[in-house]
Amino acid sequence: MTDTTFGQPKASLGVGEIISDSFSILFGKFLQVVFIAFVPTLIGYLISGLLNGFGVAIGLAEPQFTNPGTGIAFALSLLVNMAIYSITTALLVQLAYDAKLGRPVQIGRYFGPALSTILPLTILSIIATILIGIGFAVLIVPGLWVYAVFSVVAPAIVIERAGFGGLGRSASLTKGYRWPIVGTLLLGLICMMIINLVTGFVIGIVVAIGGTILGVILFAALAAIGAGLLSILVALIYARLREIKEGVSIDQIASVFD
Repeated sequence: MTDTTFGQPKASLGVGEIISDSFSILFGKFLQVVFIAFVPTLIGYLISGLLNGFGVAIGLAEPQFTNPGTGIAFALSLLVNMAIYSITTALLVQLAYDAKLGRPVQIGRYFGPALSTILPLTILSIIATILIGIGFAVLIVPGLWVYAVFSVVAPAIVIERAGFGGLGRSASLTKGYRWPIVGTLLLGLICMMIINLVTGFVIGIVVAIGGTILGVILFAALAAIGAGLLSILVALIYARLREIKEGVSIDQIASVFD
């Protein structure tokens, strides 16, 4: 799991700046980020709720695999949510670049590039998730390292149209910078864990008082914040890697959507 062959990277990733810029974009464009992440996330939870029960969808109940049909329904809901997560990431990557450049957010413009890459993005996201899961099954550290290797699959596919070569492209871009990427993403994951802990506590109260559907809506809204931060982090990591390794500026990256 070594990153470099000859010494340290010539240029630093700039973890502090990436984290600072990510939070700046998240809070500066908070409503837009949450809206983009909330709508597809809510759709995913509603579909999961219809297939498996809303308690299972929001983590208040365990799935019951009593027959083959329930197993198929659960697997289908996972695929649907993976596809929705892929679309959400593709949308937020584009928003991150517009926000970073001080350009107006144009949500309608983001759907074309996002939807045109949904097939390779979803399939490769599933493959990457499996590989990351295997890494975590061994130990936490290998799991984080594999996560870093494939961390920029989404922007590579959406920005460069890397298609099914997205895994290889991500591995190439992250080489030499995987441990700094681990540190950056770890902060995002910790933030998501905190949000999930708060969500789990709040959702139980909301469901008891306002009903399951209200709980699902709130769950999706809170999950959207974590998904938004992580997607912005990934977008800025990708941009920094392109700048270091290929001399490509962020405005040149964003110009592919013009």
